[in-house]
Amino acid sequence: MTAQVARFERTGPPREVVRVETVEIGPPGPGQVVVAMEAAPINPADLNYISGTYGVRPQLPAVPGLEGCGRVVEAGPGVKLAVGDRVRLPEGEGTWRSHAVVEAGGCLPLPGELAAEQAAMIYVNPLTAWRMLHDFADLKPGDWVVQNAANSGVGRCVVQLAKARGLRTLNLVRRAELIPELLAMGADRVEIDGLELPRKWQESWGDRPPKLGLNAVGGDSALRVAGLLGRAGTLVTYGAMSKQALKVPNGLLIFNDLRLRGFWLTAWAKTSGMETVAGALREVAPLAASGALQVPVAATYGLEAISEALAHAEQEARGGKILLRLGGAG
Repeated sequence: MTAQVARFERTGPPREVVRVETVEIGPPGPGQVVVAMEAAPINPADLNYISGTYGVRPQLPAVPGLEGCGRVVEAGPGVKLAVGDRVRLPEGEGTWRSHAVVEAGGCLPLPGELAAEQAAMIYVNPLTAWRMLHDFADLKPGDWVVQNAANSGVGRCVVQLAKARGLRTLNLVRRAELIPELLAMGADRVEIDGLELPRKWQESWGDRPPKLGLNAVGGDSALRVAGLLGRAGTLVTYGAMSKQALKVPNGLLIFNDLRLRGFWLTAWAKTSGMETVAGALREVAPLAASGALQVPVAATYGLEAISEALAHAEQEARGGKILLRLGGAG
């Protein structure tokens, strides 16, 4: 069987180093399956991985793609997965390919009832948002959550998942044209990041100031989020879009007892184990199936148009994910 595979042999600018090749793959051996890939998004982490600036360095040559979905089309001896099951490839197996022969035990089952586009994107952004809303503060219905980069993939998931839990969100963005979209998605308040936030937002939550702030930007933006938290609030950093360090005034630590935490989904999944990850997916999947949680798609490309897809993914104002249609499942 032949497969189309995106590869890079050196780290660098994604459009310059990623190429699509045709390779031969063999039949599955004991404990292995052949997965025909359906779709995979291009996440910022994928671009960093190819560039060599991600938290994990690639072993070259490497296949990019941190998430995606495919269907089992052939199974070797001793495999519990069945032909037709939808899965995520094992950790470390790049998803930007039409077919892959992988160890069945490392495959993560994915909801089969979702459209391929949403199933391909249910892992990175939705699970990051889900875990941050559950793991760092004891949030009750009516509580406020503050975040920057609210129009990012994770930020949009935070808005939708918070709404589903009865939480309220104050969202910071850089462009005014994003405000109506986020409000329509369920955001309670949307403000332009960089402006002095009106005192009315601080007054609006009365004796229930935000317990949780989510930071994907760093620098002054992170400080603005931290300044809106109540005493003993927690600021969780999961990204650094500005590439600026987080500098926290002593007063926020001394007088406000600000707690600083970090979150990286890859590390959480590794330490939690596959059963815990699968359990989290089972909680998120019904929301995605009902339409309460949707990751918007800005454009879809075939694997043969990888250069154009990468160029589009590198643009700031996209309005959604760039998705690769991998063609393995028809």
